[in-house]
Amino acid sequence: MDVSFELQDELQALQDIPNYDIPNERDPNSNDPGPLLQQAVGAIAHSSEEITDPEIFDIFRSLLKHSDAVAGAYMSKMLDALLSAFGAQIDAAIRDSKEEDQQIVMAHKMPLEMYAFLVNWFVGAAEKVKAMGEEDAPPAPVKARRGRGAKSGTSRAAAKKAEQWTWIDQIPGTLELICKALKLKTHRIWVTSPERDAFITCLTRPAYHVAESEQYMKTQNVRMHVYKVICLAVKHHGHTLAAQINIMQSLQYYEHLSEPMAECLSILAKEFDHAQLGDEILREIAGKSFSAQDTKGPRAFSRFLVRFSEESPRSVLKQISLLIDHLDSESYPMRMAIVEVIGSLIRELATLMGCLNSFLSRTLDLSSYVRSKVFATLSKMLDLPLRLPEQRLRITRAAVDTLEDKASTVRKAAVSILVKLILTHPYGDMYGGDLSLEKWEERYKTWKDKLEEMEGGIGKAVERDQNDKEEVESNVEEEDADEDEDTEMEDTDVNDDGDASSNKPKPKKKKASRKSTVDVTAIVSEQEALAALETNEILAMGLRKKYCTEALDFIRTLEGGMVWLTQLLGSTNKAEVLESMEFFRVAFEYQLASAEKGIKRMLHLIWHKDNSSTSEDGKELKGVRSRLLECYRMLYFDPLPDMEPKQQVNRIAKNMIELTYEATLAELTSLEEMMRIMMEDGRIHHDVINKLWQVYSAPQALPRSQRRGAIIILGMLALSKRTIISEKVDTLLKIGLGPFGKADLTLARYTCLALQRLNGSAKKVKGSLLDKSLRMEMENPIFRKLQNTIEHPCRSKDWFGMAEQAINTIYALGEHPDELCNNLVKNLTRRAFAKQQNPEEPSSEPDIETMEVDQEMEPPEPVSQAPSSTYLSTQQSSMSEKDLGDVFHLSQLLFVVGHVAIKHIVFLELVEREWKRQKDEKQLAEKLAAGGLPNGTNKETEELDQVAGNAEDEIGERIAAVRETELLYGEQSLLKLYGPLLVHVCGSPHKFKNRTLRAAATLSFSKFLCVSSQFCDQHHHLLFKILETSRDPNIRSNIVIALGDVAVSFSNIIDENSNELYKGLSDGDLVVKKNTLMVLTHLILNGMIKVKGQLGEMAKCLEDEELRISDLAKLFFKELSTKDNAIYNNLPDVISHLSTGDHAVEEETFKSTMRYIFSFIEKATENIVEKLCQRFRLSEDPRQWRDIAFCLSLLPFKSERSVKKLIEGMQFYRDKLHEEGVFDRFSEILTKARSNKSANKPDTELNEFESILDEHRRQGAEDQAFEKRVEGKKAAAKRKATRRSVRKKVVEAEPEPTSHAPATRDDDDMYV
Repeated sequence: MDVSFELQDELQALQDIPNYDIPNERDPNSNDPGPLLQQAVGAIAHSSEEITDPEIFDIFRSLLKHSDAVAGAYMSKMLDALLSAFGAQIDAAIRDSKEEDQQIVMAHKMPLEMYAFLVNWFVGAAEKVKAMGEEDAPPAPVKARRGRGAKSGTSRAAAKKAEQWTWIDQIPGTLELICKALKLKTHRIWVTSPERDAFITCLTRPAYHVAESEQYMKTQNVRMHVYKVICLAVKHHGHTLAAQINIMQSLQYYEHLSEPMAECLSILAKEFDHAQLGDEILREIAGKSFSAQDTKGPRAFSRFLVRFSEESPRSVLKQISLLIDHLDSESYPMRMAIVEVIGSLIRELATLMGCLNSFLSRTLDLSSYVRSKVFATLSKMLDLPLRLPEQRLRITRAAVDTLEDKASTVRKAAVSILVKLILTHPYGDMYGGDLSLEKWEERYKTWKDKLEEMEGGIGKAVERDQNDKEEVESNVEEEDADEDEDTEMEDTDVNDDGDASSNKPKPKKKKASRKSTVDVTAIVSEQEALAALETNEILAMGLRKKYCTEALDFIRTLEGGMVWLTQLLGSTNKAEVLESMEFFRVAFEYQLASAEKGIKRMLHLIWHKDNSSTSEDGKELKGVRSRLLECYRMLYFDPLPDMEPKQQVNRIAKNMIELTYEATLAELTSLEEMMRIMMEDGRIHHDVINKLWQVYSAPQALPRSQRRGAIIILGMLALSKRTIISEKVDTLLKIGLGPFGKADLTLARYTCLALQRLNGSAKKVKGSLLDKSLRMEMENPIFRKLQNTIEHPCRSKDWFGMAEQAINTIYALGEHPDELCNNLVKNLTRRAFAKQQNPEEPSSEPDIETMEVDQEMEPPEPVSQAPSSTYLSTQQSSMSEKDLGDVFHLSQLLFVVGHVAIKHIVFLELVEREWKRQKDEKQLAEKLAAGGLPNGTNKETEELDQVAGNAEDEIGERIAAVRETELLYGEQSLLKLYGPLLVHVCGSPHKFKNRTLRAAATLSFSKFLCVSSQFCDQHHHLLFKILETSRDPNIRSNIVIALGDVAVSFSNIIDENSNELYKGLSDGDLVVKKNTLMVLTHLILNGMIKVKGQLGEMAKCLEDEELRISDLAKLFFKELSTKDNAIYNNLPDVISHLSTGDHAVEEETFKSTMRYIFSFIEKATENIVEKLCQRFRLSEDPRQWRDIAFCLSLLPFKSERSVKKLIEGMQFYRDKLHEEGVFDRFSEILTKARSNKSANKPDTELNEFESILDEHRRQGAEDQAFEKRVEGKKAAAKRKATRRSVRKKVVEAEPEPTSHAPATRDDDDMYV
């Protein structure tokens, strides 16, 4: 009995499975499904045609409808039976399709449809069975927990596991059978298209259903079978439209199918030669519009496009003209996709170079993801073996412009592509690959000159050839014309003299004829050959000139970006810093001129704290400091191939020395730390150190910087290994403190620094009494050499730096440095105050450098008279017997006195620590001696500790008393004599005009102020006076730094006069300004002085024209914001300082400054709102109203309380709302409050506030208009009254005659 079966209707009914009607439905929940399944399986196994039996078909449908109640074993058995019968039916249909009888072929229609329907249903039902199997799986191990029966339980669990449903293993076989079914000639079995489409849909639906599972699609075998089903259906059965709809839906709803669908379409185009479906899908995607709010859909489509462009670039290329419109899509993932697609096409097909301009325009995209993707794509493109000089130059310019981007990821991508551009640049074929601007300019000039010379030569040659040709032609014509005459002459000559006449004319005739035929042809052909050769040479030279021009453009563009790249080294983004370091390393290797500055700037990264971190792509980033050491090692220390060991050592030593050339103090400090680390890590070979000593001690004349560099590096290395210096002390004394050092005082200074390394580099631990420093006897030859070096006659300003380090060395190494310094000061005093034998000598040979005299203070005087009144001004005698001293000697004396004073304070602290250490050891010994007693009582121990503490306090008080009263005021103190002298010299600028003397005296005076609070209290006003009146920026700068030291010693004295210190922020000299800002930053952040309303001056520096000043100010406020309410407490003073008075700034400057400061205000905004509102009451200037309103608009207004405070303060600002700027700010505040308001709160209060603002604005505008009208009427009335009074005076004055005498008298009275 056959059943009526319409596939389309059944598929439709299958959408609602619970209501699906089965005539002979069997419920597996009430009946055991085993016998039923056995009956159905046996029937179709006997004959696949039995599926048309309604009873058999309904059994399968019933089991599938209630599949959640069917065990996995039964489901597996059913699938095997269905697939076997379906396969047999397909084979039969394929055999019968060869028959010509249509009825035989069509007999297979219903069985095939039924099997396809059941397989389709089974694939959907298998998911439910799988889920149930997972739920039932866990109890299996629980049953195995039995003592002896554990083994039995385990075997049962294994059997249970074997019976569990494993659908994923059955999928490939099922899909393989569907592929077999798709090989049928469906047009013979299904005559109408709807029936055939329904069958194909029924076959392909399982493949789409399987594809919806991300887990299944991860399996290669499953994935390839899904592709095969779709491709066969599209290729042979007209499934294109349905496949297009299904693929588009898959892309929209299943993110994991983006790349598999691209692979499927690629296979369809390549293996099945059917690219139409891919084209249709690309066209449909090109026509879609994506919203900026939608993130899921665009991301899936973008991944599809990128993968498809990689798999099948030619298919995408055909539709790129439509897809490129998505470059302007609202959704940034689509813009990123098109960028990557274009990159793939260029990379795969080397086409679309014309799109590069629109491609590079995406570097200005709103999304930072798109901008960085552009550079990532271009970076891949640069790997192509194409020269592309113009395109490369455009990419380089775009990358350099992007270095200022606000997103760190984009900046990093730009730096990365610049590195790639250098590494792959096409200008290395002819000249080896260097990018030195100077060399390329020389090459360009060479080819340009050669080309001009050749072009000029060719022009002259052409003219000359033309003239020669004309001459040749005229000669030929003349000879042809004279030929007859020559013949006649020949006849007459024969009669006269036969031999002579017969020999002469014949050669002439032959020569003339040869000239007229052969020579012209040869010349013409030679000219053509030369012209062709020269044309080729000109073309070659023109190409070389163009080659050099392109290289120069590339190099200059890179050089133009060096400033920004150097700034990126200070970025807070670690990945960006590492990329910038790599750029400078590569640029240095390629000899870019500005790369050396970046390499030097990199040195400061040695202080970076290395913390492990990961980049956005998940890679672990190397530490900045370790990367820095690696870069320097690669550039300067790694041996080069094909070089002998001796040459390697020389090269490394030379590189190390050159690192010190023209280095600043900051660079030397960072270099010192790097050398210390490298020495500790054993990266500096002993042969290199020996070579440095050879350079330092070379007897022959060397450049000064070379010998200096050697001792600087050796001193740095000695920080890690003291023996480097201790083994060569004699060399240091012989060279640095010998004749070489006396000739080069800078060399002597660095030698003294190296000698200080003998003391070791162990840092003092706070609170520790341990002292690991090395002290020497004062008879050591080191000290004698140091004293001789200081006392050696010299008139160079370098002496001061050398003397400073020499004194530092004495105090660092000597056991009793005061003894040596005592003699030193006395000797210098004798020399300074000794009578000179020839008083006129200084005037006859003035030292321009050391005897420099200010020309600004008073009229100039002879130099010889300046020192005559510099000291002992009270002991003047007659002019002829006046004592004359040397002003430079006096400068040296005062400098040494001041530095000895400051170093002696440090020495006293060491003495105090040593006394405490000895005391501590003594007490410890006493405790150990008493260790035989019992533990003792706690009370005794506490008393002992208290006594020890009192003893330490006594030591501290004793040292403080020495410093306070004895150093500058003691009867036996040598320094006592020089305090009044310093005060006199510093306080008499009209007498002591020598700039060197004033600088040395001021510096020493500042150091004296740090010694004693009594001296500081008496004389600190003089230092502030010098700071105010001195015209020498060096003196002012030194005073500012000294005031910082004085504040550390006696903070209360400086705190009282801090206003004077803030004046340095307005100094015209950049160095003074910078030092003032740094000193104030140090003092304020460490709590040494209190901020009393002067923070506004610091805030002014935020908008300073000099970048270093503004950066320091920003750093200060950033650190200040970490202090408790520091910015909050001083905010009113800052606003007042910048908004009103003589020190007010421009309105735009005020806005940018306050915008930065308010970025640190995060809490207590309600109080700020209240205080700012109250400020409106006391202000009358519209500028102040606008400033206050602007500050209010900077607050976040996230809480209801802050809005409430603003509304409550309406009374203070309502009469100011007529000012346009004020009302605009309150409108911004209202918008901000609405955006931050909770969604469930009504807008009633804010709406009411808005209406009140509008009302008061209107009323204020009317009041202002009324006031203007009143003032206008008053002015008109005043003018009217003035005219009336003038007319009245004229009328009164007319009857009386005018007299000139009174006018004269009035004029006289006026002048009187």
